Amino acid sequence: MTRHARITGTGSSLPPLRLTNEDMVVRLAARGIETSDEWIVERTGIRARHFVADGVFASDLAEQACRSAMQAAGVGPNEIDLIIVATSTPDMVFPSTAAILQHKLGISGCPVFDVQAVCSGFIYALTVADALIKTGSATRALVVGSEVFSRLLNFDDRTTCVLFGDGAGAVVIEASDRPGILATDIHADGKYSGILCVPGHVSGGEILGDPRLKMDGQAVFKLAVGVLEDTARATLAKAGKTAADIDWLIPHQANIRIMQSTARKLKLSMDKVVVTVDQHGNTSAASIPLALDHAVRAGQVKPGQTLMLEGVGGGFTWGSVLLDF
Repeated sequence: MTRHARITGTGSSLPPLRLTNEDMVVRLAARGIETSDEWIVERTGIRARHFVADGVFASDLAEQACRSAMQAAGVGPNEIDLIIVATSTPDMVFPSTAAILQHKLGISGCPVFDVQAVCSGFIYALTVADALIKTGSATRALVVGSEVFSRLLNFDDRTTCVLFGDGAGAVVIEASDRPGILATDIHADGKYSGILCVPGHVSGGEILGDPRLKMDGQAVFKLAVGVLEDTARATLAKAGKTAADIDWLIPHQANIRIMQSTARKLKLSMDKVVVTVDQHGNTSAASIPLALDHAVRAGQVKPGQTLMLEGVGGGFTWGSVLLDF
């Protein structure tokens, strides 16, 4: 029997604090920074985002998302034998957020680890889980994207601080005799590491450099629209499919213009694109599983449909996954 990997449950978690663009305008005005709802929406499509409260960490959001995903899949914690967390905002330098999450879920013994590929992290994590399940190294995994990006933002930089939000999304992925994940494709090019980064680091008990997010928006946009088309076509080719076979495109929710450009290049109507960036902002590694769970629970994504998931992020990293849901 050929062993496949299928998503059997989805879940997500958003912090209670929801900030609209108008809320951000007020906050920034108090710092002497001017912006407007119109400026943000026109350039990004973002209208709101969620921020965590003090004392809430990536593992907390991940726990809620995982419990929701396990409930949807009809499985208990004792049935999970692998946990992969994609995050750029871990609870600690070490141990991994996955280890902290494992304990919070009441699981022990199975392998757990973090994946750090920024906004492409969930795609990387799903690719690794798919490989481990297909080779028999795991049978039932939790794959999570969880971020608290609000703690990395420079609120004196209006070009970046309005873009990001916090949240988590998770899936249960299980071994199956039916095809689920059809093909994956991941890449990176470190020469572009400087266009999207948080350059600070810890040394001698101190933070050296700037621990806040920096981004060259134009450079990121230019690279993103090219590599997202390339990776989507590469994954389709591996699976022997064409763009016409895609029922839903679920891209990283960074910027509506990037998403529109990708859909246009693939000759897909925006009616086939899951869009949550307007309500969540850019939640980095959490954005794709958040969007997936939203679409499943809204009745957009249905069993038997073919989904293209794709992301691009700091590193520079990018990749895609084609799957039958």
